[in-house]
Amino acid sequence: MNSEESSTPENITQPLTPVVDGELEYSQISQKVADLQEIATQLQQEIGQLRSRHQALQAQVGETESNLTRIVQDSLSHLEQRKQALQISVEQLERRSDRIRQEMKTTFAGTSQDLAIRVQGFKDYLTGSLQDLASAAEQLQLVPAVKTPEINPIPEAANYLPQNPPNSPPFGGQQFQDTTKQIRRLIDQYRSQPDYYGPVWQLRRTFEPIHAERVSHWFLNLGGRGALRSMSSRLQNILVASAATSILHKLYGDRVRTLILASTPERLGEWRRGLQDCLGIGRPEFGPDRGVVLFEAAAALAQKADRLVKAEQLPLIIIDDSEEQISLGLLQFPLWLAFAPDPKNMRNRDEDDEF
Repeated sequence: MNSEESSTPENITQPLTPVVDGELEYSQISQKVADLQEIATQLQQEIGQLRSRHQALQAQVGETESNLTRIVQDSLSHLEQRKQALQISVEQLERRSDRIRQEMKTTFAGTSQDLAIRVQGFKDYLTGSLQDLASAAEQLQLVPAVKTPEINPIPEAANYLPQNPPNSPPFGGQQFQDTTKQIRRLIDQYRSQPDYYGPVWQLRRTFEPIHAERVSHWFLNLGGRGALRSMSSRLQNILVASAATSILHKLYGDRVRTLILASTPERLGEWRRGLQDCLGIGRPEFGPDRGVVLFEAAAALAQKADRLVKAEQLPLIIIDDSEEQISLGLLQFPLWLAFAPDPKNMRNRDEDDEF
């Protein structure tokens, strides 16, 4: 009995070890399965997020492509419009160039020819009148002691020639040799001895022989009233006009008032800056009652010049080469300088101004 009783517990406890090991293994497997399921859930969530991001990126790419397409189309349309506008501008400039050339041929040539015919006709008339007067004087019964006065056609002819406008300063002729010498001396001084730090209203820039020739021709040949062919740039024209202004200020002081006519504010701005640079004047010198007045309209300039003449001032009218026509009302004043556009440079000058 004792042996049986002692053997029974041993038989009972022997199968317990496999059962416990199986449960542990099952628990571990379950834990691993749960972990794998959790990892799978996380992966599915990440896959969903990646799909969402992919769809968002595809939407952004599509929107970007549509925006780029629209931008390219807009740019092409803008460039096409600009091309058409440029073509229209070129055609307008070409027509303008042709019109100005035609006007120059008809206006300047016709006016010059008409003036030449008038002057020649008056000369013939005056010569004939003087010859008749001399013949009549020879037929008179004069006292032998009294000599027949010698007839000098030049002074008598001067009485019949058109006179300069009131207050017109003289720049030529035998009776004005001192003024002519002073003008030549100042031009030579500006050309050979430039003073870059001189007083206000004195030319402060380099003065080349071509500029000296233009200024001398305007003073001594045209008498301070006439047109000069425009130079290669507006700055060159401003230099010529500044030299003329400086000489007039040397001769007549503050009586000289410079009136600038240009068709746009941009060109007037160039004249303002150029005169300041060439003559050493500041902004206070520009204004309705100052030394320099800027105008966009010829009518307003003519009114101002007329008031200055009545006040015994000397208006110097300077006309920019952008003016296609010169108002006849400006030609009555004692001093005017117009720059006639050069057809060779006209196209380039217009393109620079407009573009």
